[in-house]
Amino acid sequence: MRLSKEFKGETLGTFMLVLFGCGSVAVSVLFNAHQGLMQIALAWGIGVTLSIYLTRHLSCAHLNPAVTIAMVISKRMVAKKLPVYLSAQFLGAFLAGLAIYLLFSPSISAFENAHSIVRGSVESVQTAKMFGEYYAAPGSTSVVSLPLAIGAEAFGTFLLVLMIFALTEGCNLGRPSDALAPLFIGLTVSLIICLIAPLTQAGLNPARDFGPRMVAWIFGWKSAAFPDQSGGFFLVYILGPIVGAMLASLFFVFAFEPTMKGSSEKCDCEGK
Repeated sequence: MRLSKEFKGETLGTFMLVLFGCGSVAVSVLFNAHQGLMQIALAWGIGVTLSIYLTRHLSCAHLNPAVTIAMVISKRMVAKKLPVYLSAQFLGAFLAGLAIYLLFSPSISAFENAHSIVRGSVESVQTAKMFGEYYAAPGSTSVVSLPLAIGAEAFGTFLLVLMIFALTEGCNLGRPSDALAPLFIGLTVSLIICLIAPLTQAGLNPARDFGPRMVAWIFGWKSAAFPDQSGGFFLVYILGPIVGAMLASLFFVFAFEPTMKGSSEKCDCEGK
């Protein structure tokens, strides 16, 4: 029952990741609990780290459809496992979004009443962003076009997947030990969020965006959950990360990995 074990691992891991990450956004919106982007970024990074440690004995702890697709393209995983991994990741993210809604539902209603927000209106994006991301949120001071948003998400995911390969592949002599690799992956997520979040809120993970966004849609945010009728949110938060991950996989396999394999010795930094 190996696939069953992997399904459980990806579901649980993605659930924990999204619960801690989106939960940090929720308490920031509702209670002003965090005073800066770095605090939320670190919460996401720690959530990623702990989720990998929790579940990597069950699955490969991808916890992200873009990462799974990159692993298939690079032949690190067989394609027949894609349905198991992807379905588990989207389910875990949805359940995490549901848990956050149930946990904070009274607080969300109180926030809406205090700020005269009608759920489902344009203004309700203020609370809907606890679940899904928005590259053109009302009241935002940043001007982000659709192409820029797609590029930002693709670039951020490219960096993430490239670092995952570099931190885990045996051909990289500078990689950390297996025990420390999840910590550095989590730190990578935190740094990328600090870079990309001012533009798109840094999704980097199709399951992380779509699962909780569906929870918002089900519980009354409706068009505020999917406000872009041209499909922009699909292009930015689903397609963008997948394209970035695919490019990172190809770059690593065809450009980066051969170079590392061609060097059997550590770098001579002192030039002796």
